[in-house]
Amino acid sequence: MTQRQIVECVPNFSEGRNPETIRQIAAEIEGTADVRLLNIDPGEATNRTVITFVGSPEAVVEAAFKAVRRAGELIDMRKHHGAHPRIGATDVLPLIPVSGITLEECAQLARQLAKRIADELRIPCYCYEAAAFTEERRNLAVCRTGEYEGIPKKLSTPGKEPDFGSRQMDDDIARTGCTVVGARDFLIAVNFNLNTTSTRRANAIAFDVREKGRPRREGHPITGKPMKDAEGNTIMIPGTLKKTKAIGWYIDEYGIAQVSMNITDINVTPLHKAFDEVCRCAQQRGIRVTGTEIVGLVPKRTLIEAGRYFLQKQHRSTGIPEEDIIQIAIHSMGLADLRPFNPREKVIEYLLEDANRQPLLADLTVKGFAEETSRESPAPGGGTISAYMGALGAALGTMVANLSAHKAGWDERWEEFSISADKGQQLMSELLHLVDEDTTAFNRIMAAFGMPRGTEEENALRSEAIQAATLYATEVPLRTMKAAAAVLPLCRLMAETGNPNSVSDAGVGALAARSAVLGAGLNVKINAAQLKDRQKAEAFIAEADALISQAIESERDILAIVESKI
Repeated sequence: MTQRQIVECVPNFSEGRNPETIRQIAAEIEGTADVRLLNIDPGEATNRTVITFVGSPEAVVEAAFKAVRRAGELIDMRKHHGAHPRIGATDVLPLIPVSGITLEECAQLARQLAKRIADELRIPCYCYEAAAFTEERRNLAVCRTGEYEGIPKKLSTPGKEPDFGSRQMDDDIARTGCTVVGARDFLIAVNFNLNTTSTRRANAIAFDVREKGRPRREGHPITGKPMKDAEGNTIMIPGTLKKTKAIGWYIDEYGIAQVSMNITDINVTPLHKAFDEVCRCAQQRGIRVTGTEIVGLVPKRTLIEAGRYFLQKQHRSTGIPEEDIIQIAIHSMGLADLRPFNPREKVIEYLLEDANRQPLLADLTVKGFAEETSRESPAPGGGTISAYMGALGAALGTMVANLSAHKAGWDERWEEFSISADKGQQLMSELLHLVDEDTTAFNRIMAAFGMPRGTEEENALRSEAIQAATLYATEVPLRTMKAAAAVLPLCRLMAETGNPNSVSDAGVGALAARSAVLGAGLNVKINAAQLKDRQKAEAFIAEADALISQAIESERDILAIVESKI
């Protein structure tokens, strides 16, 4: 199943005191389809508001453009004063990959957005971080040098002008300033709770791990004079964690000290690696990490990677449901140490999913699913049931793999079975997705048949829509066949090498998978019969027949193995 593309955007607007201005800018974002507004954080002293939102790449770029346009209309930089560095009404605008999209792809989107802002809104734009055109402009501070007041000089200085929309200072630029658009990796803000009240000791741990490290000193490592190099720069002893910034502090609210950390690149230092390293350095100083506090939101993969990491350390199978893996991460890092931790409120993908959630057949109870199928409506029908049988077959194969990974006396084989369980979970997830996809495909056909007809143009459009929907309704059960067919090798492997006490379960899994292949094959054939493109239709049927033959043969072999062991 293709992973959904999700991008986060965290624009900073040069207004933190006028609630109506902030509301109107946020409304532009909130009113954009397929975008979820997550947070609005105004600051009075800085006269600056940070807004966080997520969504599909196209939707996020559109929402960002609309917000920049509204900010340019409402904020007059000639009247702006605040404690924070700034260069424009929309000061900085980063795009951040969350899932299904790379940093490089976000950088391309950022450059396109910067050009559009400059072309359509006449707001000059610099590109920074991953979207920068030069190495020095990767640094936001370089792009913002001189702040708003320094714009006229930069516009007239070769090499200092914006990447897009450069021109001499005019009234429009005087009002909006410039905008810095870029792409950066996801930043995780996290605090590690310590069983001490000592800020000094918390700081010592922070200096042990942060990339910058601590100054090298003459004589005493704490009170000695910092050492300098030939250029007069302080010589640093690097910390152990790349792409991290950290400091120690005391929190009155909790009565404990913490190591407060920003992880600026979770691909280099994932959260679980930072947790383990802080634990190690704390233990060396006679201190324990009692828990972890995530500030703000995290991508789902952060918790999935952590859960899998701790399961692997325990030599336990990682082929378990996603929710179970996340619970392992929560308990392993003490994420609920200070307050309850609800993944539905902290994981970006879940927030988006819950905001746009439509009722799914796969979410029904077993009883509810059977009753829904039994009603007089034609969907869910045979294709949906086939996908569900395939999912049950995958679930049984996965169960045998997990039981085998945890079998007493088989401890050295845990990884072998974990790999099989991971594969089973992937197949089960794909087939559960196809449960609803098959019904969606049928509904598309019905919608096409419901299109108006009468005029020659209407008839042509209706016929074209029917054929497109029928093609899709043929492709979906073929996908079900392929996924269900992939379950059979898993069941065979478990029947041959898995826990002998569960060999019958592997056999039932094979029966379910074979039935899924044959059932979905019937749907391929009945839909292919309605295709006008006969060459394509015959190719579908031939592929389906080949998968059916293979499934029947595989089932026979697996049942023979099962019977021999019972």
